Amino acid sequence: MAGADRTSPWGRAHAVVAGLGTSGYAAADALLELGASVTVLDDGDDESLHEHARILEALGARVRLGPGSSARLPDGADVVITSPGWRPDWPLLAQAAGAGVPIWGEPELAWRLVPAGRSIAWLGITGTNGKTTTTQMLDSMLRAGGFRSAAVGNIGRPIIEAINDPADYEVLAVELSSFQLHWSPSLALHSAAVLNLHADHLEWYDYAGDTAAAMAAYGADKARILHGVHHACVYNAAEPATREMVADADVVEGARAIGFTLGVPQVAQLGVVDDQLVDRAFIAQRQTSALPLASLDDVRPYAPHNVENALAAAALARSFGVAAPAVGQGLRELDLGGHRIETVAEAGGVRWVDDSKATNPHAANSSMRAFEHIVWIAGGQAKGTSFGGLIDAHRERLRGVVLLGADRRLIADALAEHAPEVPVVVLDGTDTALMAEAVRRAAAMAVPGDTVLMAPGCASKDMWPGYAQRGDDFAAAARAVTARGA
Repeated sequence: MAGADRTSPWGRAHAVVAGLGTSGYAAADALLELGASVTVLDDGDDESLHEHARILEALGARVRLGPGSSARLPDGADVVITSPGWRPDWPLLAQAAGAGVPIWGEPELAWRLVPAGRSIAWLGITGTNGKTTTTQMLDSMLRAGGFRSAAVGNIGRPIIEAINDPADYEVLAVELSSFQLHWSPSLALHSAAVLNLHADHLEWYDYAGDTAAAMAAYGADKARILHGVHHACVYNAAEPATREMVADADVVEGARAIGFTLGVPQVAQLGVVDDQLVDRAFIAQRQTSALPLASLDDVRPYAPHNVENALAAAALARSFGVAAPAVGQGLRELDLGGHRIETVAEAGGVRWVDDSKATNPHAANSSMRAFEHIVWIAGGQAKGTSFGGLIDAHRERLRGVVLLGADRRLIADALAEHAPEVPVVVLDGTDTALMAEAVRRAAAMAVPGDTVLMAPGCASKDMWPGYAQRGDDFAAAARAVTARGA
């Protein structure tokens, strides 16, 4: 299987697909189309899985659902295609590794199954925060530049679906999580960006040992996106970790290191000059001048971290030949959707902001930087992260804090240690109706000029189906409170 691609004799292969989510379903479907023998395993048992199972079984797959279905690796497996959420120490994957069976993620499979004779450039994006926003920005810039593009990967659309799409894409804006990169040994992208690196998802890396080892494994997976890059490795000039990744990357000779910065750019960087996003990397006169790409007003919603996202997207777009005017056009035409530092209500001099997408401390930090005085609503699933540094950085901004969710006590303890003077309300319980109570308590703390910021710093699935529903509940409660106040 080491050299397998679309032209290989898949009719002689037995592929095991571990997990029947969106990417697993797409992978199984593609393998069946190539004639492979496919076995799909998932320990879940809900109706959406059974619906996918019925379709795949009609196409010839064997499907096992329900508790214990993934306990044993099927006999004769030649390759395992794993869901990104399955850790390396999951029994099925440990058995495959022990037997020498290759384990790929859906991105690795898609990379190998690009149709012969087609040239599809992959522009990859990873990082702890900002991946989805940057991917959307990049896709919009590519489209504004006249290219047939699609946003795929961790953003929600399986890459293999786009690979097989008759739309005949020229280029893909590919969001890649650390989990996906862990199982993608062969990727060698046109260009790639690492936006930042901070503690998140460390529970996935428990197999590595202690916290330091888990963080090192997490960083190593992020760095995989740069290996084999052909044109540009894009990094955050403000973050030593991303600079080190670029310096250590094994790239194709001639690939360039391109930085982005919120300050005035040096040569081979993109940055900001006089309220303009400018390029001092992809122009012939970069030693003496910079080319304007867009206005800061084109970046919506405006916040320092979103300007960084826009600069990273612009660097990738420019590496692929997108003309300067298309960068600003792409930003202006983009609708990012909700739950990203979105103002949802305003009354009595108090602003209510939904950043439910801030699912780790670093993302919460990015939101908090944008406001002077904050009543902070936080909590959920901390995923092995800590909050001391975040609270130290923003203790002077905090008017008060309301906490809820599974790891509320973890954050409360950090506040007691690092900001004991800040009033804190801890709400116990697991009912989503607690959000309305959290909003009422926050309203009682806020004074004119404050922002009530719901930037939880935690994942949401302890109480909600996802961050979007959590944000919707916050927005509804905020509007109800401000309506009563009016």
